[in-house]
Amino acid sequence: MEKYLTEYYEQAGERARLGVEPLPLNAEFTKQLCELCKNPPVGSESELLHLLKDRINPGVDESSAIKAEFLYDIATGKTVSPVVDKTLAVKLLGTMKGGFNVGYLIKLLEDESMAAEAETALEHTLLIYNAFDEIAALADKGNTFALNLIKKWADATWFTSKESFPQKVTLTVFKVAGETNTDDFSPAPDAWSRPDIPLHALAMYKMSRDDLKADVEGVKGPVSTIEALKSKGFPLIFVGDVVGTGSSRKSAANSLLWHIGHDIEGVPNKRSGGVVVGGKIAPIFYNTLEDSGALPLEADVSKLNRGDVVDLNVYDGTITNHETGEVLCSFSLKTPTLLDEVRAGGRIPLIIGKDLTDRARAYLKLGPTDVFAKASEVKASGGFTRAQKIVGRACGVEGIRPGQYCQPVITTVGSQDTTGPMTRDELVDLACLKFTAPMVMQSFCHTAAYPKSVDVKTHSTLPKFIHSRGGVALNPGDGVIHTWLNRMCLPDTVGTGGDSHTRMPLGISFAAGSGLVAFAAATGIMPLDMPESVLVRFKGKRKAGITLRDLVHAIPYFAIKKGLLTVEKKGKKNVFSGKIIEIEGLENLSVEHAFELADASAERSAAACAIKLSQASVEKYLKSNIALLRKMAEDGYESKEALLKRADAMQKWLENPSLIEADKDCSYAEVLEIDLDEIKEPILCAPNDPDDARLLSEVANTKIDEVFIGSCMTNIGHYRAAAEIFRDLKSEAKVRLWMAPPTRMDRQELSDEGLLSILGKAGARIEIPGCSLCMGNQARVADNATVISTSTRNFPNRLGNGANVFLGSAELASVTAKLGRLPSVEEYFDNTRCLDGKENSIYSLLDFSKSK
Repeated sequence: MEKYLTEYYEQAGERARLGVEPLPLNAEFTKQLCELCKNPPVGSESELLHLLKDRINPGVDESSAIKAEFLYDIATGKTVSPVVDKTLAVKLLGTMKGGFNVGYLIKLLEDESMAAEAETALEHTLLIYNAFDEIAALADKGNTFALNLIKKWADATWFTSKESFPQKVTLTVFKVAGETNTDDFSPAPDAWSRPDIPLHALAMYKMSRDDLKADVEGVKGPVSTIEALKSKGFPLIFVGDVVGTGSSRKSAANSLLWHIGHDIEGVPNKRSGGVVVGGKIAPIFYNTLEDSGALPLEADVSKLNRGDVVDLNVYDGTITNHETGEVLCSFSLKTPTLLDEVRAGGRIPLIIGKDLTDRARAYLKLGPTDVFAKASEVKASGGFTRAQKIVGRACGVEGIRPGQYCQPVITTVGSQDTTGPMTRDELVDLACLKFTAPMVMQSFCHTAAYPKSVDVKTHSTLPKFIHSRGGVALNPGDGVIHTWLNRMCLPDTVGTGGDSHTRMPLGISFAAGSGLVAFAAATGIMPLDMPESVLVRFKGKRKAGITLRDLVHAIPYFAIKKGLLTVEKKGKKNVFSGKIIEIEGLENLSVEHAFELADASAERSAAACAIKLSQASVEKYLKSNIALLRKMAEDGYESKEALLKRADAMQKWLENPSLIEADKDCSYAEVLEIDLDEIKEPILCAPNDPDDARLLSEVANTKIDEVFIGSCMTNIGHYRAAAEIFRDLKSEAKVRLWMAPPTRMDRQELSDEGLLSILGKAGARIEIPGCSLCMGNQARVADNATVISTSTRNFPNRLGNGANVFLGSAELASVTAKLGRLPSVEEYFDNTRCLDGKENSIYSLLDFSKSK
């Protein structure tokens, strides 16, 4: 045990026993460290320098503020340290990425004795933001160091000084067959540890698979297997048939890169780089890998086996056997800029750096640089789809063609609580002190019901962080992020959020990992390679008893029938993957009901969803939302300014309402037409795959142990329908019955209408408004239970260990709860006939513009 920083080393020892790195130094430990550096114990110099250099977070963390001030004091001679001299102090300031270090380095540009070192330090500091203007002002006054710095930025030396991707890299294959979803990389029950990357990474694959055994089942993943592969002496290349389906959580990428990536100078407990090869890589996960500096490749992986030593020949587009040179697979880079992203340390650093270079060249009156790879030029004719026109408007043009790179303005950003702490950390790394996006909303729906101590701390500290930057924070118990966030959106605008179900039916939303969410919140833009669109066109008339959830499942069902989708993972076909689903034929749906369809586009692995709605539906929704937002401001929600500005923007739209329409001569990658007349019975998704759509008649009479009615896929109408179906029950339901209204307003309405008593008599366990069982990080169903759920997805082990989960409508789930088994088609219609003629009252939605 060291004789200094005793508490820190005690914590480090505890973590060493878990097999993980120490935590970064917090503010108190950093203060102690800085004092020790002034008068170090004998023999401690090297260790203290290591802690100062490598174990303090960069950006605008509390500890980085202390470190930056200490280093500046050394650089100016105010403080003397035998551990750090003036030159090294300035060099270390230059490794802090941006934020608190920038102002000090700019001051040092005016210090003749240290200006050259400050120039070098700032040369590689990209997170400058408005400080560029200060440096330009110094250059205008004749400061040669400031001018030289701007010239270096203009020449992009921050980029060219980094090594290009090697011609050949030797790697050991870590292959996991079948589908790996983000729950496998980042298990929901371990969501509490996500910001602690090395600790959370231990849970990756903690549930054994046929070809991969966990070290401790349900606790610790196959770390020993990974270490055995590393013992061959080469970095790992991760390989899978289908990789990264599911949610948008960056923690999945963080965990994987912790095992296959490399350390980042000056950034503790986080890694970058690494190579991932998938037969298919889910689009959100692909983008998150890009943001993290990894190299994602899609190829036929059938000849790649775990333990193989291979050579990656990135410029030849091949992976070959290291010993024999046999070509095992071929690939092509998805975008010409991909290797630039890896070289820069990620897509986000590349975007920020290129912007800095452009600003510097504009100041020097220079033309565009040719240092960076150019995005593909897209040539096309004809009109634009609705989605292409929405994104086009956000880019200031008529439309954006598929394959075209763009940076749309983001008007609405959502963050939920199991990714919120990571988004906070990313914002700190980005040195963000003020949001540029006009609406950034933080929810607490994933942890409110059963908070751990770490969640309680997040509940108390994260709102202040969001408020201080101009965002809006909900309260624990308010409800599901999507139900709230949709009410804060503007028509025909672009949004994003740190949850794969951030799908905004008023416009279009591209869900993202926490890093990209932080970037969008901080800068007000996001990078996008415009996807193609698939049109889903409904026609005909929906039959009585056929619900919107059945239409949700009709999309994969009819896609399978048309050969556009396969359930088998090996060589999987999915026409929706990475594309935008555009839906027509249901224009008169309310916005809330339309969200059911948009929401489920995440399960199709679609990049986004755009639904054509009537102007009347949109106007009604906005009027309700204006009242809600103004009431929130009145009730003390912060930031009050952001809420009122958004309400004003909605009101302005209502004064001159207009919705974007697709051009008549636009084209789609595929058109899937669904005749509602052909849907004559409920459609479910069978365990445990949201693509495995089946007719009720195919699975009828399956015994069910538990039923869950809740998640962002529900609204007040679903609970009214359930109450109506349960109204004649003489005893409790024959299953364990869970219910979780999506918002506190829905729950209050159920109480006001006297329906909670009916649901309670049916044996319903009414959860706090929020996500409940859906994500699987709070309450869980019994091990190996068979379940029908209204939740979003049914991946293995998501709702419970070994659980077999059907996805279906609230109405079907309610009938099942009565019977204790999935009903026959005839039994379903018999038990839902009580809803006939009452649809208008049952499925009417909350309208906040009509005060009670």
